[in-house]
Amino acid sequence: MMESSSLVEQAIERILEMSADLQIERMATTKYSLAFHDYSVAIAAYGKVLEMLVGLQRQEECSPSLGLLGALEISRRSRAVLS
Repeated sequence: MMESSSLVEQAIERILEMSADLQIERMATTKYSLAFHDYSVAIAAYGKVLEMLVGLQRQEECSPSLGLLGALEISRRSRAVLS
């Protein structure tokens, strides 16, 4: 990870790593087991978090001067979409 990466980029990278780890663990379980289901739910949740972080990243790229206010607006809109 580069030091110049934004916090959003670092968060995206970490979520991708955690999702990949869970996908590997899920492949080692029986398809119809409770563990497989739990892993699938967690992986889907990571996908929703990634969607929100990518939205934040796009907002950051388009208007870095908005700072926290822009991030809060994107977060609010993302929560509305997830609901």
